[in-house]
Amino acid sequence: MSEHRWNRLTAPELRDLAARDALVLLPVGSTEQHGAHLPTGVDDFLAAEVCTRAAALVSDRVPVVVAPSTWCGLAEHHMAFGGTLTLSLSTLHALLRDLCRSVLRAGFGRILLVNGHGGNATALHALATELTAELGTGIAVTSYFTTGAAVIARTLETQRQLMHACEGETSMMLAAFPELVRRELLPHAVGPEIALQHEDPAPVHHPTPFERIAPAGIAGDARTATAAKGEALLDGCARALADELLSFPRA
Repeated sequence: MSEHRWNRLTAPELRDLAARDALVLLPVGSTEQHGAHLPTGVDDFLAAEVCTRAAALVSDRVPVVVAPSTWCGLAEHHMAFGGTLTLSLSTLHALLRDLCRSVLRAGFGRILLVNGHGGNATALHALATELTAELGTGIAVTSYFTTGAAVIARTLETQRQLMHACEGETSMMLAAFPELVRRELLPHAVGPEIALQHEDPAPVHHPTPFERIAPAGIAGDARTATAAKGEALLDGCARALADELLSFPRA
């Protein structure tokens, strides 16, 4: 089957996939400011794109379904910029519980949450544990930029990991959604370097609004972004995720 996206499949097709013990990927993104040069849907779009590419790579060996993405996450730290939608932790928990429960009731037994937003990562690890206990089946979680960390590090020129509206995210958007990038603003798309929230080496975590860290809403240097780098990143992250799908435990 060439189509892997849940909402483009029919109910009988999904029942057949459930009977084949298909693995369901649930992209979890965010809708938040990404500077002046990128749209607010970056984290949502890229998580879904990597999932769809990974599903296509393994479709002849492992049945995979990509659920509609969860486009809103934990983005309180971006609210001051405008253009951002955010959930409370309890709402995200309830939303993911109901979505995962629906997937299980549809006959599927394996779910992998695929995160695309750094601000979700720590919470999703904890929520996966809670959901596993609540729903009685294993709910696994990854972030595509963690699974694909090696390819990210060797592809980018100015950074070794994704930051925010940076060389990496901008490159991937140029590759997959070029019409959404405001290219005329790229010469100004630069900000301080940061560590992702869940990789912050500081001994004490102090919640800090993003505008105090990066007044322009950008962390990293997007001026070196190219579509070629973006395609390498998307392909590499999808292949790394596909490798994990091939070894994912059966239900």
